[in-house]
Amino acid sequence: MYNLLLTILLVLSVLLVIAIFMQPQKNPSSNVFDNSGSEALFERSKARGFEAFMQRFTAVLVFFWLLIALGLAILSSR
Repeated sequence: MYNLLLTILLVLSVLLVIAIFMQPQKNPSSNVFDNSGSEALFERSKARGFEAFMQRFTAVLVFFWLLIALGLAILSSR
């Protein structure tokens, strides 16, 4: 059981890294502290399409990753 959960955790870790790198860039300016991008830093726009899907997918992956990590911690303490 422990080895199966550990394998699933490793696969989820790789998928999570890929999902994070695939997320679209939120701020088009390369420097957040630049004057031209400062107003874009505080804008809140609702994610649509691919961006919304990637946010939800990443959140689900993080939830399952934390759940399995907690299960592994409980199993290893016994």
